[in-house]
Amino acid sequence: MNVITETRSSTGLIQEAKSLIKVNIREYGMYIALFVIMLTFSILTDGLFMSSRNISNLLDATGYIAVLAVGMTLVIVIRHIDLSVGFAAGFLGAIAAIMLTKLGVPVYITVPVILVLGVFVGLFNAVLVASVGIPSFVASLAGMLIFRGALLQVTEETGTIIIKDPHFNAIGNGYIPALFEVNGLHFLSLLIGLLCIVFYIYSEITARRNKIKYQFEVVSMPIFVLKLLFISSIIAYITWILAGYNGFSWTVIIMLLVVAIYHFVTTKTVLGRHIYAVGSNPEAAHLSGINVKKITYIVFCSMGMLSALSGILFTARLQSATTTAGTLFELDAIAAAYVGGVSAAGGVGKVTGAIIGAIVMASLSSGMNLLGVGISYQYMIRGAVLAAAVIFDVMTRRKRA
Repeated sequence: MNVITETRSSTGLIQEAKSLIKVNIREYGMYIALFVIMLTFSILTDGLFMSSRNISNLLDATGYIAVLAVGMTLVIVIRHIDLSVGFAAGFLGAIAAIMLTKLGVPVYITVPVILVLGVFVGLFNAVLVASVGIPSFVASLAGMLIFRGALLQVTEETGTIIIKDPHFNAIGNGYIPALFEVNGLHFLSLLIGLLCIVFYIYSEITARRNKIKYQFEVVSMPIFVLKLLFISSIIAYITWILAGYNGFSWTVIIMLLVVAIYHFVTTKTVLGRHIYAVGSNPEAAHLSGINVKKITYIVFCSMGMLSALSGILFTARLQSATTTAGTLFELDAIAAAYVGGVSAAGGVGKVTGAIIGAIVMASLSSGMNLLGVGISYQYMIRGAVLAAAVIFDVMTRRKRA
């Protein structure tokens, strides 16, 4: 009797898991895709893809695009687009280089000033879109050309501005201190990984309790525990890999902070609910009392600030500002946002998904580089992945309709 009961229980859990994945395929699909990509490249490269050095370099190379992808996700959520972010990042990175080298401004003043300038860059697009009424595609295209020209102007004399400030360069190339090591592993990195796991479990349990409190449907306890264990094990494994190399880089720490802040804003605040309400139906949001113009200003200014942060990360990583900085950044950010689950119709998308999307695209590039795949084929494959992500979005929306 117990065997039959356990069999039925196991069958029920499997069916529930399948149903859960089917209903939440937009959210879980990208995690499955990332797992398949990493497993495939790990097998094809005899484990080299999952080495500590490669994973560390992959995440560092993802940082400046991931930051852009977070902001781009919110822009697409409210049914707009921003094509100016790439050259805006390159231009602001060049301004940072000029402040550090030619003007002798210390790094602790340069970084905040550049972030504020980024807000004004976003404000430029917001005025054209929200107040003047120009379509965001055209407004941001104009911005892209302006910032491209501005970048060429400020780097015209030397072409490349070399930065020798060790504190600034550490933002893109440095690692957090280990404090001390435990069996050859960086203690502080292990501690941060542990805190991430604790924070994740706490937030999930809190969210589940709130749903139960307000009588929303939740998954069964075994499935919930399985989800916690799966995600926690992934965080623990990545932490262990990085702790065995040089630990967490400052780029990864900044990326995690950006995700944590924006995840909190979009899921726990009134502003976040208003952003998604505007994206779902701007007319209905306006009639319900939401200031759509204000939300548009906030989202574009936020995008400008993240463009500035992306420019800082990229410039610090190269330790220089170049005339080509920012080229195709906007397309990589848009691709990461769509692969991460944002909907082309607006109103749907998570900042955590944007990070996963950025890692997926970076993993494809890293894996193909290790396999010696030509750059022409790399572009075609990445384009095919982006097309597949958008097709997937359209198909899932049709099924729900």
